[in-house]
Amino acid sequence: MSTLKDVKVGQTVKVVAIKGVGPVKRRIMDMGITKGVEIYVRKLAPLGDPVEITVRGYELSLRKEDAEMIETEEI
Repeated sequence: MSTLKDVKVGQTVKVVAIKGVGPVKRRIMDMGITKGVEIYVRKLAPLGDPVEITVRGYELSLRKEDAEMIETEEI
């Protein structure tokens, strides 16, 4: 199993689990990233942080630090 941080640009993955705890996990979930949702990785910033994704039909930027907490599987 990999994390969202490891997903390549152009791939779509499914969220399996969110490893964060407390306010960090709540913030990620408030952005619409929950277990079972599909995430498309659109692009990486020039220096690799943040990663730009599409989730539930809208675009979102996530820090690599937060992306590392999201466990995913390929579809």
